[in-house]
Amino acid sequence: MSRSVLVTGGNRGIGLAIARAFAEAGDKVAITYRSGEPPEALMELGCLAVKCDITDPEQVEQAYKEIEEKQGAVEVLVANAGITRDQLLLRMSEEDFTSVVDTNLTGTFRVVKRASKAMLRARKGRVVLISSVVGLLGSAGQANYAASKAGLVGFARSIARELGSRNITINVVAPGFVDTDMTRALSDEQRANIVKQVPLTRYAQPEEIAASVRFLASDEAAYITGAVIPVDGGLGMGH
Repeated sequence: MSRSVLVTGGNRGIGLAIARAFAEAGDKVAITYRSGEPPEALMELGCLAVKCDITDPEQVEQAYKEIEEKQGAVEVLVANAGITRDQLLLRMSEEDFTSVVDTNLTGTFRVVKRASKAMLRARKGRVVLISSVVGLLGSAGQANYAASKAGLVGFARSIARELGSRNITINVVAPGFVDTDMTRALSDEQRANIVKQVPLTRYAQPEEIAASVRFLASDEAAYITGAVIPVDGGLGMGH
C-alpha cells in the first residue's frame, strides 16, 4: 500500500538515498530542502519537493500543509535534515553551538511534533530519526554535533514511550562514515585514516543507510521501537 512519506533534508546524500528507496517501493514521497534546487532524479520519480528551513516553525507548518494537501497526512517521517559547524571547544562560538542544536535536535522536535498529530488520529505511524555514530562515540571538534545527535536518542526513547500505545514507533538509525559529497571532500590521507578505524574497512554507501530506514518503517519492524540501529561498519560497537 502506498504511504505518505516525508524525508527532511532529502535533496542530497543519505536523505536522497532514503527518499529514492521509498519512492522506488511505490510510496508517495515528499522531501524538504533548504537551499538550491531539488534533484531531477527525485522529480522523475514523482516526489514532491518542498522548500523548508526546519529552524523556522512557520515554514515547518506551511510545509506540512502543502504535503497534506498533495499526498495526504504523513504516515512515515524520516527526520534526516542536519548541519555541522565543526570547531574545537575553546574556539567554538555560541552561534556555532546553538545553530547546530537548533537544526539537528530542535528542528527534529518540530517536524516530529507536527507529524504526530495526524499519526495519533490514525492510531499508526513510523518515525525514524537519523543520528550518527558521533553521537555515541564523540568526536574532537564536534561537541555541538555530537550533543545534538546524542540528544536524538533520548528524544526518540521518550516519545516512543508516549506514543507506543497508539501503534506509533520511533527509532533511530546511527550511520557511521558514509560515502557522500561531504566525505569525498576530505583528503586521501583523511579518508584513509577514517577507514582504519572501521572494522569493515570501508565507507558505507547511502543505500545501505536507506535500507535500514525502510526496514524500520516496514510491517516487519512493527514490534521495534525506541531502538538505536548502528549502520557503521562496527565503528561504534559497544555503545
